[in-house]
Amino acid sequence: MSSIPTFEEECKLESWVKVSPDSHFPIQNIPFGCFEKPDGSQRIGTRIGDFVLDLYEISKLGLFKSLPENGKCFQSKVLNDFMGYDKPIWSKARHIIQYLLSNTSNKSLVEKYLYDINKVEMVLPCKIGDYTDFYSSKNHATNVGIMFRGKENALKPNWLYIPIGYHGRASSVVVSDTPVRRPYGQLKKDINDKNTPPKFGACQRLDIELEVGFFYGGKSNKIGNPIRISDSYDHIFGMVLLNDWSARDIQKWEYIPLGPFNAKNFCSTISPWIVTMDALKILKLPLPKQEPQLLPYLTDKDDFLVDVDLNVYIQTKQMKDKQKLCTANSKYLYYSCHQQLAHHTITGCPFNAGDLLGSGTISGTDKTEYGSLLEMSWSGKEPIKLNDGSTRTFLEDGDKITITGAKKAPNGNFTIGFGECNGVILPSHDPTLLGKL
Repeated sequence: MSSIPTFEEECKLESWVKVSPDSHFPIQNIPFGCFEKPDGSQRIGTRIGDFVLDLYEISKLGLFKSLPENGKCFQSKVLNDFMGYDKPIWSKARHIIQYLLSNTSNKSLVEKYLYDINKVEMVLPCKIGDYTDFYSSKNHATNVGIMFRGKENALKPNWLYIPIGYHGRASSVVVSDTPVRRPYGQLKKDINDKNTPPKFGACQRLDIELEVGFFYGGKSNKIGNPIRISDSYDHIFGMVLLNDWSARDIQKWEYIPLGPFNAKNFCSTISPWIVTMDALKILKLPLPKQEPQLLPYLTDKDDFLVDVDLNVYIQTKQMKDKQKLCTANSKYLYYSCHQQLAHHTITGCPFNAGDLLGSGTISGTDKTEYGSLLEMSWSGKEPIKLNDGSTRTFLEDGDKITITGAKKAPNGNFTIGFGECNGVILPSHDPTLLGKL
């Protein structure tokens, strides 16, 4: 097998698998995910164009001989074992797959294990042990701050020094196309009214949050031992799209003083394919100017963001086609995933392969770039007009939300993308059945 190609050589690679020019999954991508075959067996795979390559079968053929244990990690049902290796192993595996899909010497063996993407069902790519969601978009934080505290007090003093985050629930992270049930909770219109008790009911202000997620990889850090930001690049396995569904009315009442709780724990949807940082390096951008200056443990000259266009679409029950709600970009983040990881572990908090970090809602400066309905409708005061004649301030039952993410490479020869992150809103359960379902 040839040596690892240079960056320039990789950009010129072509696959013997037919790949559409506008596909999110050219040979320069090679993401990792897990899928279920029609017989119910769960496998690890990669995607090339409109096909899934079964890496279980490729490992059984002995084509991963240069990987630890001949690539036995790909015979697992989830990616955690593979993600637990050091970054050079991830890169080597990706290169071997690129070689197998571009060099025809093993074509007759490999092509047997290419499956039509429409004939498999995607599942979660790994076992997610822990999930932390951040609040890393300055535009979004400012907008929300203006709505709830006024322009003069939009950003709290700590926001410009700390990547703010909260611990989410890994148990309710689901893969794209999993329906989202409208949650119940405590609701209170005026949270400052001490004379009126809250009511119990179904969420009426159900929202989206346009985010990206980053998966931790490599060896776990020992408890008490932080991960330096200069080492963080070796621990970000890859990136997914993330919709952190939010119950804004539940959140409004519960979030003081400790932040979100039930308003964020009922469902978070991720796209099925983890796009590696090796694939995303062609889209690297410098961080925005961060003022005031951050503390040294959060700064590194090599730190970066990635330039990925993010689109959100809605399709109501009455619509034949989906309608775009907004276009943002991951470059609108203020803090990087490396800063998030460095801050999260500065206390010595241990991380394990498969742990997930959410970026927080990503918003640009223009209303067409806002990453939540809360911002688009300005807390419900400015209804959004849809093509079917209806309006939305927040989500209604039957609404389908689709997030996409992709970017054409600077050379224009291919696109690196994530596919779709989908979810449909189901009505709340009959309240008399709660606890009996």
